[in-house]
Amino acid sequence: MYSLASGGASIAALFVAGYIPGIIVGLSLMVVAGVYAWKHDYPVGEKLTIKEAAIKLLDAVPSLLLIIIVIGGIVAGYFTATEASAIAVLYTFILSVIIYREVKWKELPQILLDSSATTAIVMLLIAASIAMSWVMAYQNIPQSITTALLNLTSNPIMIFMIINVILLAVGTFMDMTPAVLIFTPIFLPVVTSLGMDPVHFGIMMVLNLSIGLCTPPVGSVLFVGCSVANTKIENVIKPLLPLFAAMIISLLLVTYLPDLSLALPKYFGLIK
Repeated sequence: MYSLASGGASIAALFVAGYIPGIIVGLSLMVVAGVYAWKHDYPVGEKLTIKEAAIKLLDAVPSLLLIIIVIGGIVAGYFTATEASAIAVLYTFILSVIIYREVKWKELPQILLDSSATTAIVMLLIAASIAMSWVMAYQNIPQSITTALLNLTSNPIMIFMIINVILLAVGTFMDMTPAVLIFTPIFLPVVTSLGMDPVHFGIMMVLNLSIGLCTPPVGSVLFVGCSVANTKIENVIKPLLPLFAAMIISLLLVTYLPDLSLALPKYFGLIK
């Protein structure tokens, strides 16, 4: 979605650029969760034997290969990102129906119908956002916002901070797809005028909106988590605060240390 909204940022570069920031966020959350569990003396699970661990690892190998096939194929140039999506669908079909046998043949028509409904919703959002982007471009709204922000301050650090705050606020009440499609044409000219790479901004934007998905009042991921845990949102807000802090720190690192996002794409020759 960001590639479309940004006018063609490399999808392969975006995929690869997300690895290091994703690892940073994951590790920071693991540290907070570990400290929280140690502080409250939570019970631990039974230790696996080497044999049990090896069996579980072997069971997971076919699923883990999906990442290698899709990303590796794109980076190596064997197929495009669009072709990779078709290959991913075919591979997951083989996994679910033939290897793991978690999906029955009779369930496929309903799965295809549900997928078509989801795709239709996304296509409608894209169509509406493209129309909105055209109107904004016709009215010079992105240029006006760029000028306004640059007149407010010429300090890139402050401008990036303002954009982060806005995107965090937007992510709390708007789903990620329309937010990416609406706000990319607005903020991308601002950050590129300050020298930020579009791939770097894409990672920053998606990380912002991902944090918003976990944040009340309309954090969809938070609602799902509370539903699974059979608890109320007000009961989890306080324990979540250290996790929010960890994600914000990770976001600041990704924002102000561009090499965290751009090192891998540069290494694989996906960007200059």
